[in-house]
Amino acid sequence: MKVLVVGGGGREHALCWAIAASPLLGKLWCAPGNAGIAEVAECVAIDSLDIPALVAFATAHAVDLVVVGGEPPLVAGLADACAAAGIKCFGPSQAAARLEGSKTFTREVADAAGAPGARWQRFTDPAAAKAYVRDQGAPIVVKADGLAAGKGVVVAATVEEAEAAIADIMESRIHGESGATVLIEECLIGQEVSFFALCDGTTALPLGAAQDHKRVGDGDTGPNTGGMGAYSPPPVLDQAMQDATMSRIVRPVLAEMARRGTPFRGVLFAGLMITADGPRLIEFNVRFGDPECQALMVRLRSDLLPALIAACDGELAQFDLRWEALHSLVVVMAAKGYPGSYAKGSEIRGLERAAQVAGVQVFHAGTSRREDGALVATGGRVLGITATGATLEAAQVAAYAAVDAIDWPGGFCRRDIGWRAL
Repeated sequence: MKVLVVGGGGREHALCWAIAASPLLGKLWCAPGNAGIAEVAECVAIDSLDIPALVAFATAHAVDLVVVGGEPPLVAGLADACAAAGIKCFGPSQAAARLEGSKTFTREVADAAGAPGARWQRFTDPAAAKAYVRDQGAPIVVKADGLAAGKGVVVAATVEEAEAAIADIMESRIHGESGATVLIEECLIGQEVSFFALCDGTTALPLGAAQDHKRVGDGDTGPNTGGMGAYSPPPVLDQAMQDATMSRIVRPVLAEMARRGTPFRGVLFAGLMITADGPRLIEFNVRFGDPECQALMVRLRSDLLPALIAACDGELAQFDLRWEALHSLVVVMAAKGYPGSYAKGSEIRGLERAAQVAGVQVFHAGTSRREDGALVATGGRVLGITATGATLEAAQVAAYAAVDAIDWPGGFCRRDIGWRAL
């Protein structure tokens, strides 16, 4: 098969790495890719939001399957454009991608499906939103309704913090038009888990779970980021909790989406809070998480490519996935200054030494090669040092041994990934 992966981050590197191992694969491209992806796929200089160019490339090269990594192309309608051109695409339609594109839509669908979540209210007027916060008290959650690159949610410990978040999102528009509407939600108490299900419109297949670390500093301190690390499987999500998630949240929502005439095909990423009353829905994403995808792919024993095809073709009811009896852990190395302003172009050395640590796979998220062959950082989150082990502690030890083998003065990482479970 000829496959085109769309995106250029750590998630897409992990997907390319897994797809490249399939005996079904004939040719693999990635648009736009990065320096690490270039080791397993041919990178194509097409932006992930340039839908006409992506479809034209897929058509010209007789691509059999397009695999979309991130949410912006899906919300913009890439799957629909592929379908119109007769190209198979792994990822939901634009209508189904509203589960991530609009948090209001997610809450409306979840309520209609009877999926347990948080109490919520929607606001388009900042004064009304602030008045509601003062009435409800804190802690409380403020969310930009639209896409905000994983940074549109503020868990406010005080009323003042919530009012400041509303001002930032709605008045200063730090997330652009995504902040024209906000949701104010009940603050759920428990452990947060990322749960993934492979969906074909009618059938959902559990695809594993992970816990990630959103805050930039050790001890979960500092501002939220796109994710500074993750580990899988999370001890808090046992089999009973997974079964409850599938029966109470994933399958009812899948049925509600089909009832609305917008069946969901692709990866449904449920952000859960594991509470004393069981799993409750925080939000949906419509793609693999980053860095959770890295943690999942290194544990997957089955061939990924047939699973993606089965999701596209509505054949998951006859499908099964096997997993290695291993734990995985990802440490994200980021450019100094992230998630604020950071410098680009700093040189990274020592990845060969890091890759020699047993059980380690280095995924690239924001890298490129200079003309002299040197590897340089081009993004905020730059590397995902991913390790497997018989225990989570063993995976953690291996991941940090690989981190310490890397020579990158311009980078940093958290030193406590996995602390909650360990």
